[in-house]
Amino acid sequence: MLCGMTVRHRAASVWRLTRRELRKSWLKYGVLWLGALLVGLAAVQFANWTNDALALFLRWIDGRAWLALLLTPALTAVAAWLTRRWFAGSEGSGIPQVIAALHGPDDPRRVSRLFGWRIIVGKVGVGLLGMLGGLTLGREGPTVHLGASIMYEMRRFYPRVSPRLQRMLLLAGSAAGLSGAFNTPLAGILFAIEELSRSFEVRTNGVLITSIVFSGLVSLALAGNYLYFGQISAPDLFPLAFALPVVIAAVLCGLAGAAFNLALLHQSRWIAPSLQRWRERAPLLWGAALGLLVALVGIGSGGQTWGSGYEQARHLLMNHGAQVSWDYPVLKWLSMVLSYITGLPGGLFSPSLSIGAGFGQWVSQWFGQYPQSALVAICMVGYLAAVTQSPLTAFVIVMEMINGGGLVIPLMATALISSRVAHAFTPPLYEALAMQKYYAPQAAGADPPRH
Repeated sequence: MLCGMTVRHRAASVWRLTRRELRKSWLKYGVLWLGALLVGLAAVQFANWTNDALALFLRWIDGRAWLALLLTPALTAVAAWLTRRWFAGSEGSGIPQVIAALHGPDDPRRVSRLFGWRIIVGKVGVGLLGMLGGLTLGREGPTVHLGASIMYEMRRFYPRVSPRLQRMLLLAGSAAGLSGAFNTPLAGILFAIEELSRSFEVRTNGVLITSIVFSGLVSLALAGNYLYFGQISAPDLFPLAFALPVVIAAVLCGLAGAAFNLALLHQSRWIAPSLQRWRERAPLLWGAALGLLVALVGIGSGGQTWGSGYEQARHLLMNHGAQVSWDYPVLKWLSMVLSYITGLPGGLFSPSLSIGAGFGQWVSQWFGQYPQSALVAICMVGYLAAVTQSPLTAFVIVMEMINGGGLVIPLMATALISSRVAHAFTPPLYEALAMQKYYAPQAAGADPPRH
């Protein structure tokens, strides 16, 4: 009798110990792994939906471009109103929101307004409406915001959530989102270090890398091991004279990227006060007016500026015969500014790469003795680095997207020069938007902008 009670007591003790260890392992590993898997799934599915939305818009206006004058303003107006009324916090790319949460004051209410299920619904639903209207919006920044929001919701599995844990989840989700969007794991890590966290803490790096790995596994399983733009054809060695087009491309893209940043950060200087008041009072009309302007630019460009610009960039990069018009990067730049100031959810990565590719065609025409694919890739890096002023992230993203190992030095040099040129005129865009819209760094004691 006594022996039986002892055995049962020991079995109960072992079971309690096992449950305790299982729960500890679940909180330490399982929650993060599950969150990363969900981020990878969301990245792949969102990519499919955005492609379908743009394809549907192009089918609607095929052979009847005038229809865009109705569709784009109507969908933009509805999306702008929905964002303002129900989904405040989901606007833009979402990366400024992540930066504000990571470096702003510890304010749970503010963070809950920038992340969570409401933001996920707004980012996907309203973002797709904008893309269905042909606006120049990318999906990669929104995927970063989606990843951060999914990981933010995973905090509900923890009995206690400290500010450090919350920041760790947001950082891991953001990096996993970028990695899943581009199929670029190294860029995801560098993006988290260079753009978001500005450091690489020993206790965070394991979580970060694990999240990227699990998100990447889902992307690999569902979309295959693909290169975002495909394998480019470029020699591994270039003559010393190739430094001249690299420097010219870097300066050109640096100035264009700085102009874009200034246009977004100083809207009060070039948008009349009466229009600014109108934007606040009548978001439906504001969205419709901007949608009409985007439609006019799209029709004026012969349909080249619709959407993120992925196809145009890919054709230029692969040198697939048909080129874009000479004014493509200027018109795409204009369409991108108009689309972003609508306030809709939408990113800057793909449109920036497309604008850079258009400038690459310019440089290729000036220096016809060098492969177009190499010069296009260089300008893609240059413009993205100028806008984000995160040269390492821009360089690694493009290198991973095209498997451009032979262009390592030119790509890196362009990224560094472009970012410094832009830095002379404007602060880093995402950080400046975060400070401008989501927190006051002086009051919060946050890091000052990197001027």
